[in-house]
Amino acid sequence: MHIAGETRRLRDEHTALATLSQYLLDLVAAAEPPRPTEIEAVRGLFHDTLVRHLKCEDWALYPRLRDSGDPALADLAQLFVAEIGTLADEYARYDGLWPTGRIAAEWPRFRRETRAILAALRRRMAREERELYPVAE
Repeated sequence: MHIAGETRRLRDEHTALATLSQYLLDLVAAAEPPRPTEIEAVRGLFHDTLVRHLKCEDWALYPRLRDSGDPALADLAQLFVAEIGTLADEYARYDGLWPTGRIAAEWPRFRRETRAILAALRRRMAREERELYPVAE
């Protein structure tokens, strides 16, 4: 697939992640936790979409950009790879800390941590859209 096609697909995934992120934010806006099945359904969709997105970037986009022969593009891709590794680890830590039974028991903390990780992911997606994808295309 051509880079423009890859970035178009990744942008579509950003849109899906933004929508799912907003669903999660709506859920954590409530003073009381929602039904466990409701929050787990949204969390599961978000998780699956994010993991698929990160794998596409890690296995397809970034290697192609690093091997593009353009030193500036390769450096930019490497910078993003280094940063996303940290963010992916933060998300994995967050996700692992919150099994279904713990969410209701620690609702205020879950709300804070969910808002924080989603904000970090939104900032990352915005940077990719603004700084990386246009250069890659």
